[in-house]
Amino acid sequence: MKIHYHSGKANVVADALSRKSYANMALGFMMLHELCEEFKRLSLGFLHHTTAATFEAEPTLEQEIREHQKDDEKLQEIRELLKLGKAPHFREDEPGTLWYKNRICVPNVDSIRKLILSEAHDTVYSIHPGNTKMYYDLKKIFWWYGIKRAVAEYVAIYDTCQRVKTEHQRPAGLLQPLKVQEWKWEEITMDFIVGLPRTQKCYNSIWVVVDRLTKVAHFIPVNTTYSGAKLAELYIYRIVCLHGVPKKIISDRDSHYQASLKKSPFETLYGKRCRTPLFWNQTGEKQVFGPDIIQDAEQQLRIVQENLRVAKSRQRSYADVRRRELSFKVDDHVYLKVSPMRGIRRFNVKGKLAPRYIGPFKILEKKGEIAYRLELPPSLSGVHDVFHVSQVKKCLRVPEEQTPLEGLEVQEDLTYTEHPIKILDTSERNTRNKKTKMCRVQWSHHTEAEATWNERMN
Repeated sequence: MKIHYHSGKANVVADALSRKSYANMALGFMMLHELCEEFKRLSLGFLHHTTAATFEAEPTLEQEIREHQKDDEKLQEIRELLKLGKAPHFREDEPGTLWYKNRICVPNVDSIRKLILSEAHDTVYSIHPGNTKMYYDLKKIFWWYGIKRAVAEYVAIYDTCQRVKTEHQRPAGLLQPLKVQEWKWEEITMDFIVGLPRTQKCYNSIWVVVDRLTKVAHFIPVNTTYSGAKLAELYIYRIVCLHGVPKKIISDRDSHYQASLKKSPFETLYGKRCRTPLFWNQTGEKQVFGPDIIQDAEQQLRIVQENLRVAKSRQRSYADVRRRELSFKVDDHVYLKVSPMRGIRRFNVKGKLAPRYIGPFKILEKKGEIAYRLELPPSLSGVHDVFHVSQVKKCLRVPEEQTPLEGLEVQEDLTYTEHPIKILDTSERNTRNKKTKMCRVQWSHHTEAEATWNERMN
């Protein structure tokens, strides 16, 4: 259904339909006379006192509510209080319907309440409103105990709304900082700096290897064409021969730098300050030999570890303010978050019914503190089946039939591509300096009503 606005005298059709025409009434009587003459010519007659059709009058919603109000115990108690004048804001009309102010009192009958909720949410004209808007719409007409909770539960368990609507809550999953390592170069991080100018030795990237505890880094010149075997050989030659084999390797952690060592990386690694050519006596170091060297190194290490624990605790307290704790159980069903991707951003406008979640899927196993393994269908075999808790949403009611993925080709990074399938219309937009050709495009997984205007590419 589309509503077009016509202003002023242009809307002559509505004006004509809203008035009675005596000429048309006279024409109707003339046509009735001609129809009777035609029946006589065909030797057709009229049968009086016969039934042409059978009609069954069904009770209206108000009548059905009135009948079931008599069987509701709470409403009957209100009627008794109303007779004693102890039920303010309640009234009873002539047919016997109980009202609360201007709102009809709905009895505790599941069929009636489900019908009201379905009409306010599932129909084409209601457009699946949220629980707040739906509650305020029903509040104007109906009243019963717990109407707000009933609306919230109905919207929350509706399958279409769970898959389409986004969550307006804080991100799930508390911060899980890495544990402080016990000794130097037991755990390292590595990353690549790419896109650099090519050197005379054909290097165009830098391989950065950092010790997590001391923050001492090695910068190794490499080329983007190096294979894994070549990088492993470089690692053994440049890192393992100096510091040994690490227990853990962390790649692409984040861009934050731990500035809470309270010491320089050189002092953390070697237990003494680095000398400068300006003044050799400024370090204040003393000559230490034998077991004292090991004791000083261990003392420096304990200080660094304690400073790191304090920094991680402070960072976690700041991060958890903007997050919420969320956990699931094995055999629970959850929805998986996906992201639509298009070649044209279209001013960040997305279709209202674009799927944002798929599923539900069953939880098979809990991995760590905030990750879960899901039972994915064969169509998602290319997607890793372990997900962070922020990427899933709990399914409050598992549908009887599994909802298909609607032809979505979900990629490994949980994105799917929306492509144009039809051009509905074209036009030209005239500006001061140029003419822009526009076309109205219907995108995949969307109806024609959600088509958008985009600039036509040559």
